Amino acid sequence: MSESQLKTREQNDPRYQWDLTPMFKTDEAFEESYQAALNGLEKAKDYEGKLGSSAETLAEAIDLRLDLGRQVSNLGVYAHLKYDQDSTNSTYQQMDAKTSQLYSKYAQDFAYFDPELMSIEANELEAMIDENSRLQALRQYIDNLTRFREHVLPPEQELLLANASEIFNSASKTFGLLNNSDFEFPTIKDSEGNDIKLTHATYGKLLESTDREVRKNTFEQFYSVFVQYANTLAHVLGTEIKTHNFDAKIRGFSSARSAALFDNNIPEAVYDTLLETVGGRLDLLHRYVELRKQLLGIEDLEMYDMYTPLLGEPAIEFTYEEAKEITLKALAPMGDDYLSIIQEAFDNSWIDVYENKGKRSGAYSSGSYDSYPYILLNWQDGLNSLYTLVHELGHSVHSYYTRKNQPLEYGGYPIFLAEIASTMNENLLTQYLLDTYDDVEIKKYIINHFLDGVKGTMYRQTQFAEFEHFIHEQDAAGQPLTSEFMQEHYQRINEKYYGPAVNSNSEIRYEWTRIPHFYYNYYVFQYSTGFAAATYFAKKVLEGDQETLEKYLNFLKSGRSHYAIDTMKMAGLDMTQKEYIDEALDVFEQRLGELEALLEK
Repeated sequence: MSESQLKTREQNDPRYQWDLTPMFKTDEAFEESYQAALNGLEKAKDYEGKLGSSAETLAEAIDLRLDLGRQVSNLGVYAHLKYDQDSTNSTYQQMDAKTSQLYSKYAQDFAYFDPELMSIEANELEAMIDENSRLQALRQYIDNLTRFREHVLPPEQELLLANASEIFNSASKTFGLLNNSDFEFPTIKDSEGNDIKLTHATYGKLLESTDREVRKNTFEQFYSVFVQYANTLAHVLGTEIKTHNFDAKIRGFSSARSAALFDNNIPEAVYDTLLETVGGRLDLLHRYVELRKQLLGIEDLEMYDMYTPLLGEPAIEFTYEEAKEITLKALAPMGDDYLSIIQEAFDNSWIDVYENKGKRSGAYSSGSYDSYPYILLNWQDGLNSLYTLVHELGHSVHSYYTRKNQPLEYGGYPIFLAEIASTMNENLLTQYLLDTYDDVEIKKYIINHFLDGVKGTMYRQTQFAEFEHFIHEQDAAGQPLTSEFMQEHYQRINEKYYGPAVNSNSEIRYEWTRIPHFYYNYYVFQYSTGFAAATYFAKKVLEGDQETLEKYLNFLKSGRSHYAIDTMKMAGLDMTQKEYIDEALDVFEQRLGELEALLEK
């Protein structure tokens, strides 16, 4: 639907819009709370230089920090939800900008806090915790801050690094400016002869074209820009990698990966296990690529053939109201309490359903400790929107359980665990649809949807993780990260993952030039581990394993009360071991066999 055809927000049915009045009854109430938070921040520095004076003082200071953070978060979430529902509204543009400034002021006013807390001797801090019941409840919170103690530099050096932060961030910002603003992409012809300007968005859409010539031109013309600037982009990425390695070295970490994973207290064994286990099951991806080659009837399969639909459009379509009913049935294995939260989301207007002019694209779940976990959708009747709905509901139920069962200091969850609940729901939906529909064409589409999800997440993101680790290690060893060097290795790793059925000696060797995740410092592997964990849990729950279900629900309620790796162990999953990844890939193998059998019919 074009922008000119979209309804305004006022023209849409309010029954399908989220209700934000439980956060603030009116915008005037928001303004009053904003001023109260601003005034409250004047107290932030009252405790500067005093954190180690007594246990009572430290407890008071932490509670003040938490309380003011809570107020700022409520304001920030409300403002961004209001802005995202209609970005053309100048009132909410201003509101969103104001709260961004408030976040910055909060961070600045408490900038002294972490360094001062870490300056308290470990034995002295432990004694303070032992004598104060409030600090005992905050033990995990304090430990998560002070475990960085060994890696914090003297104050004057930290100040020097802080003042140079814009310099250290310049490579990432340069890539962002080039990729999002400066690069001019060519225009190509679509299958009907219309001129289409290539962008990041149209690139993905055009690669799904059933016209192979369109796919070929899209791929080659899009990459022509990155090929032209390959040497510059190699220098920019190389500088980013050097920054990661430099920061890790001066802070006393053994490697950039060690430093990056330390943030969430993730053992490096998790990363190594992922690479080794997925790398040992690449035969399944090779088999799937070969199947794609056969179904497309292409002798010379290219990477631009990897995204065109194999089976056409699904022969099923859902309205939003129908999707609500399907969601409740599909998620029934999670139990009545879980379903009651889903029903509350539907009944209490957590979800902003339809597109309108100025509304943010895509979908997300967002909220504060005190709010509902709201969901933004841009619903289009069909299977993809149904999957998006259950995905975002997974995030929201996770947030709901966490906030209802944990105090403020533990009322969130780490990014390492963030995608498990959402992908768990998708797995349950897949099984429900396969059990419900007998039509062979529908079954084939649903299975292929799952297989593409595994290909795009567990395999592709692990491929990225392997390349990312390789270039960090090579830079640390003194190897110049030239364009030629990275092209050569990226081609090898692409051949390794996708196998001989597809040509890797093409523009795909330049793919590293355009992937933003390589600037995120060991972030991308979490997509793969989260997907594998969700598939593991879903398999157990669908088999009727009540013990696993109970442990899984306890995981959703645990928040940050333990470190992520320990939270998973309590849920029965040791993510340093390979079993959960193998079990997820076993499901991929099973589904692949089912698709092959259906195709034979």
